[in-house]
Amino acid sequence: MDGTSPVVNDVMTRRVVALRTGAAFKDIVRTMQEWRVSALPVLDDGGRVVGVVSEADLLPKEEYGEDAVRAEAAPPVRWGAPGRRGNERHFADAAKANAVTAGELMTAPAVTVVPEAPLAHAARVMARRRVKRLPVVGHDGTLLGIVSRSDLLKVFLRDDADIAEEVRREVVGPLFGTYAETIRARVREGVVTLTGRVPDTALIPLATRLARAVPGVVDVHCSLTGPPRHPDLDPDLPAPRPTAPA
Repeated sequence: MDGTSPVVNDVMTRRVVALRTGAAFKDIVRTMQEWRVSALPVLDDGGRVVGVVSEADLLPKEEYGEDAVRAEAAPPVRWGAPGRRGNERHFADAAKANAVTAGELMTAPAVTVVPEAPLAHAARVMARRRVKRLPVVGHDGTLLGIVSRSDLLKVFLRDDADIAEEVRREVVGPLFGTYAETIRARVREGVVTLTGRVPDTALIPLATRLARAVPGVVDVHCSLTGPPRHPDLDPDLPAPRPTAPA
């Protein structure tokens, strides 16, 4: 890490296997088995990602079998009829049971991400769209790589000393200036502990938030306090209370 927030390009897998739209059903299954993946991007003739074929797209072939033919012959369900969505999904899955190429089987359009996207953005897309991996595409739609859930977790393997150095450089120094030398930032197993006195207690919550945003940080324990009280100068001021751990 170089002090900048990690992006998809930092963790993605660049060696990717993909399918053409004309790839046959058995070739798709064989490729998934050989590469030990549960989904594959589908490309057009220009190398642009147009869809994704997953195991879920292939299962209707086994699930419906001969029922697919009967489903195609069934009368259409009227809009607004009870169970319309369930029936529509049934017919869509049954139609996929008759599909034999990647172009017919794929889910389109593909859910993708650009290499400059922050890891947090990729994680949100995966969670909201309920997918385990995202094709990484250039601005012209061409495939550049794949980012998976396990790739996003790589940032938490960052060395504790590296994290501590960045917290001191990017958070403590800029925020507290000359007081930075009196503040300790210790990291163990990704958990940051901040101790020491600061000139303005209003900055303590901000220090906690900024430290938590440093790549690789698991949690932050903040024990920063305000400047020491001088009873002879400020007799009516209460002594500052230690800030509870965040």
